[in-house]
Amino acid sequence: MASPSPHDRSRKDDDEDDPVEKMISRTGCAELHYAVQECMAEHQDWRVCQSQVQTFKDCMMNFQIARKEQLMKQQWQPTSAESAPS
Repeated sequence: MASPSPHDRSRKDDDEDDPVEKMISRTGCAELHYAVQECMAEHQDWRVCQSQVQTFKDCMMNFQIARKEQLMKQQWQPTSAESAPS
């Protein structure tokens, strides 16, 4: 009996409970993360996978910048309780 592919993301197992997988999926960079993993599994040499690593890194950086901007906007917007007269 053949075992399932480790790269089959449709599997329902412990991956769903992995906090790193959940965090990456929220960034919108999950497919790029999987591309890095697949490259590493295929080549067993991180140097061969530098283009995938850089693309994933760029995606994560863009997410972090957007998230920081979102948090800064929220910080400077008064809530309705703060703006109500006393």
